[in-house]
Amino acid sequence: MADAWLPGAVRLQSRHDGGSLRGGAPRAVWHTSEHDPLAISAHSAAQHLEQQGTNAHVVWNPFSGQIVQMVPATQAALLLPDGIGREGRRCVQILVVGLAREPFTEGAMQGLGLIVDWLDTWQVPRRWPAGPPLAPPEAYSAPQDRRSWARGGHFGVSQVPYAQGPAPGAIDIGRITGPAVPPEMPRITAGDVSLPGGTENLPIAHLVTGGTPTEPSTASTAGAPPEPAPVRASTPT
Repeated sequence: MADAWLPGAVRLQSRHDGGSLRGGAPRAVWHTSEHDPLAISAHSAAQHLEQQGTNAHVVWNPFSGQIVQMVPATQAALLLPDGIGREGRRCVQILVVGLAREPFTEGAMQGLGLIVDWLDTWQVPRRWPAGPPLAPPEAYSAPQDRRSWARGGHFGVSQVPYAQGPAPGAIDIGRITGPAVPPEMPRITAGDVSLPGGTENLPIAHLVTGGTPTEPSTASTAGAPPEPAPVRASTPT
């Protein structure tokens, strides 16, 4: 069963949250605090959010590995525009202590596994429907497609409908959720090649895709000896 509080995180119980969630595909949204992670702790960044009343679910310093949770995953957080953060069965907002112009994936990412594994328990798909986030200044005009948002998965805040800002910058999404998984292709085995009815000589592409056997192409018969001319019966005289 998924835990509303990330195991291993420090809790900073907040007085502020975004209310109940409205349902839909689960999501995770990555923000940056625009602070030097070598100078600001996750706890200090979380306290600053609490003072402003703009809380994240999780605040993470990737250099120290410190993780602070402010809001349970079962409630909405407050870093996204009003209403957007309530969309989804889960919409986990993660504030990374870092700078959009210096992608946090280029440095140490202590504690990342704890966060991503926890998101897995909430069934947030390990995909980025809007693709890799852009670097500033291009990120300020990044597409914020509703169709991509509706699919669920991981997003940079610059890709979220109605949100503003360039965060989290041009991060390496593969270092967060792993390499992209190619679509599953049909598989054949050695036994599939030897089929009754003469299909053992069909091209492999036909065996994979199926369909009606076709005449072999001229390329496949090039170099073959010519067929003998038909023998004509002699006419009796």
